[in-house]
Amino acid sequence: MDQLIEKLSKKAVVLSGQSKKELERTCWMIVHEHKHGVMPTEYDIREIDEGLYLEVLKTARNMA
Repeated sequence: MDQLIEKLSKKAVVLSGQSKKELERTCWMIVHEHKHGVMPTEYDIREIDEGLYLEVLKTARNMA
């Protein structure tokens, strides 16, 4: 699980670039992609794993 969190966090940091404001949204998008196999569309309301999202966000913030 730790490897997955690190992998998803790195992807989110790269995708958000220099914008730390975008990190929450980007982490959500990455976790959505992991769970559903595709990036979310603008109005996508499918569930994500909240615990995984929070761990990815926490790790990504430490990386950024």
